[in-house]
Amino acid sequence: MPKSPTTSKKPLTEETSYRLIKLLEANPKASQRELAQEMGISLGKVNYCLKGLMEKGIIKAHNFKNSNNKLAYAYLLTPKGIEEKTRITTRYLKRRLKEYEDLKQEIKVLQEEIRISSEEA
Repeated sequence: MPKSPTTSKKPLTEETSYRLIKLLEANPKASQRELAQEMGISLGKVNYCLKGLMEKGIIKAHNFKNSNNKLAYAYLLTPKGIEEKTRITTRYLKRRLKEYEDLKQEIKVLQEEIRISSEEA
């Protein structure tokens, strides 16, 4: 059976979700084009990610009229979205702290290597 277009795409990564949720929280009326530019990803990927977050019940879109009399959307976090943001933020922070600790250890090893090389010279 052939895959549907939705299932053939890459799954929404936690980091992308985190960044998108943070941007939407700061500016719910940001356009998809603005979000794409801010995140450094394609407009199509932003659209795909927003749909994924809406399907999961993390955000909802509300129509509003912008200054050019066109319909636009405001993306709002749902209560489930607020809970998910907290979980994602916690996991993200733990991962980043681990990376930080690993980097500190690597710097310590490199500094020791330099110290030993300096003494030998």
